[in-house]
Amino acid sequence: MGLFDRFKNQEARGQEFYCIVGLGNPGREYAETKHNVGFCVIDKLAEKYEIKVEKYKNRALIGDGMIRDKRVLLVKPQTFMNLSGESVREIVNFYKIPQERFVVIFDDTSLPCGSVRIREKGSHGGHNGIRNIIDQMGTDVFNRIKVGIGEKPKGWDLADYVLAKFSPDDLPAMEEGMEKAVKGVELILSRGVAEAANRVNQKPKSMKKQKALQEQAEKAEKETEKTTDGVNKE
Repeated sequence: MGLFDRFKNQEARGQEFYCIVGLGNPGREYAETKHNVGFCVIDKLAEKYEIKVEKYKNRALIGDGMIRDKRVLLVKPQTFMNLSGESVREIVNFYKIPQERFVVIFDDTSLPCGSVRIREKGSHGGHNGIRNIIDQMGTDVFNRIKVGIGEKPKGWDLADYVLAKFSPDDLPAMEEGMEKAVKGVELILSRGVAEAANRVNQKPKSMKKQKALQEQAEKAEKETEKTTDGVNKE
């Protein structure tokens, strides 16, 4: 039996708490790295809804407040990424959070920078933070918001890549992706996971624009080649 199974049809101390967890590593040296996207989204939610994520409890920084008329607990585990599940398990156990009101936000190297995917279940996909949560909770069935950070370049070590900062070229798409993740949380709270996934699981506008510009450039290059060939033949 997974930990969530204990809390079916139970309310968290008389209130309907939603637990929103963002994954990352504590410490200034990790603050702007790819692996800390989950923390960044929590920070954006905290700023937008004026929730102070400052209290240290269950090996995490937490803050509670209201988002879309729902009471939420914003969580940033301080155990470092690979042990995130230990903190998450303690929080879920203490607040008796049922499965449908639990959401994890994290980075994903299988998605392009700024792409966002909402899922209700799935494997860890090589992400050690999610791996540890699955191990600690005893299930892989929980809501998740994945924010793409781009595929690891050939020849790079995965740890070096996820602990590196974003390049200036990637920042616009990442900013858009994190804002979309915030929107995803809001939609989950107000409309449910299925509707949130339907609205959010699309490529960011900046990526579409970049692709369109690339296609235009390639088309122009081909036209130039045709013109050059015609001149050479004459």
